[in-house]
Amino acid sequence: MNNERDLFYDEPPLVIYVISDSIGETGELIAKASVRQFETENYEIRRFPYHNSIEHIGPLLEEAAKLPKALIVYTNVDMETREFIERKKLELNLHVVDVMGHPMKEIESILQYPPKREPGLIRRLDENYFKKVEAIEFAVKYDDGKDPRGVIKADICLVGVSRTSKTPLSMYLAHKNYKVANIPLVPEVPVPPEVYKKNRNQVFGLVANSSKLYTIREERLKAMGLNSTAKYANVDRIKDEVNYSKEIMKDIGCVMIDVSNKAIEETAEIIIAHYKKFVQK
Repeated sequence: MNNERDLFYDEPPLVIYVISDSIGETGELIAKASVRQFETENYEIRRFPYHNSIEHIGPLLEEAAKLPKALIVYTNVDMETREFIERKKLELNLHVVDVMGHPMKEIESILQYPPKREPGLIRRLDENYFKKVEAIEFAVKYDDGKDPRGVIKADICLVGVSRTSKTPLSMYLAHKNYKVANIPLVPEVPVPPEVYKKNRNQVFGLVANSSKLYTIREERLKAMGLNSTAKYANVDRIKDEVNYSKEIMKDIGCVMIDVSNKAIEETAEIIIAHYKKFVQK
């Protein structure tokens, strides 16, 4: 029962059976939202998750048919199961709500191809969402070498000098559910040992030509209101950094990608393809 007051009702309660081939959250939410539109507390919702066989569902329908007030709400997508429920609805004179049927039928008529009819797709979408959030949080936490320990935990590690798109690329890959750590390469700062311990197929070196980096860094300094003669935007300094980074990448044995004229999406596709081929087999 939904409330202690139900114990004092003379009338039998409305019993709502929520039957699902997945966890049944969708059906239960619809049942709750619907029954709340009526001024009654005299109801009970019974949820039956992972019921996708005639053997499991049949007894529930027989049980519901014996009750004075019963409603069947189902979200099953398998055709055999759906046809069985609809057949029993007529045989047993049941009140039945097909949650998925009409929306799927209308979408099919618009798109002109049939649905997948795979149970649990909503749950999988939810899981995918949380994986994405976790990957984004990871990218933020281990951005710009904040904590080199992230290299060990990461799916992908990016290395490169400043302004080679490490951070935006990390975030783009995070939206693809990859956990990414990125490490800046600076001649005066030792490369964290974690980078050398990492599977070289998970480490990607980003390089760019000196003139491209000079333009980007100069614009960056202007945006920050700083003098463009700073060492950060010095052409000779940039050349030294690029040469240094290439030597480090050779030592690591990682894939080197020239990002000078590549969009973030382009670079990401190269990384994902390599990762899938050599790591995520």
